[in-house]
Amino acid sequence: MTGSTTQGTAPDAAEIDWETLRAAALDAMGKAYVPYSKFPVGVAALVTDGRMISGCNVENASYGLTLCAECALVSSLHMTGGGQLVAFTCVDGHGNALMPCGRCRQLLFEHSAPGMLLQTVSGIKTIDEVLPDAFGPRTLVAFAEGAE
Repeated sequence: MTGSTTQGTAPDAAEIDWETLRAAALDAMGKAYVPYSKFPVGVAALVTDGRMISGCNVENASYGLTLCAECALVSSLHMTGGGQLVAFTCVDGHGNALMPCGRCRQLLFEHSAPGMLLQTVSGIKTIDEVLPDAFGPRTLVAFAEGAE
């Protein structure tokens, strides 16, 4: 995919260069800091303005403080100009597709364009398919508008 998407929505799956996106996730995975679990994770995503961003997991001796690769990705999203995610992939240390955990799916949903696509272990899915009935910013806006 080159350039930006229209109206902040995800493009059709055929428009995504999944090979390039996966290569960026593999590169990010190679930079993971995983001295405890030895389980590196790399992620990459396309943004509404056409940028590609990536992230890796960073462990901490106090395991609860470990940062998931998706956290690094969202930080990169905001550090490099914001926008919304339109396509996403995640890989493990062997380069296999990896499904984000529930917490990370929620994080991705919060920063997704409607219809964001994810490359998953069972094929391309939308964010709504991997996190049905999600609670997020759109819910809060609808609630605020109904309260007036």
